Amino acid sequence: QVQLVESGGGLVQAGGSLRLSCAASGRSFSNYVMGWFRQAPGKEREFVAASWRGGRYYSDSVKGRFTISRDNTQNTVYLQMNSLKPEDTAVYYCIADPKGGTMGLDVATRYDYWGQGTQVTVSS
Repeated sequence: QVQLVESGGGLVQAGGSLRLSCAASGRSFSNYVMGWFRQAPGKEREFVAASWRGGRYYSDSVKGRFTISRDNTQNTVYLQMNSLKPEDTAVYYCIADPKGGTMGLDVATRYDYWGQGTQVTVSS
């Protein structure tokens, strides 16, 4: 079975940094899109970032502050979050899509696999 296990969430002050990690298991993810969504209380799921075949894609709200990366096996995805703002407070979900491709990266329903979510809280 596919499993996505996240770590690295926590509480930081505005301007601080966190690095989220997501370890995928169950199969090879080298050809999968992998990335991150987030959801704040009372809001819809929001695309954050995705990675596929070396390409990196970001929402406008995080571009320039967050960096997504993959390890050499492509089975672990990271999200380095710098210059954090209170608006970044949300549950962050690791996602994966075996179909690959760059169309609709910001559409939540394209992703077949989701992690359990990890809480990121940024205080002002």
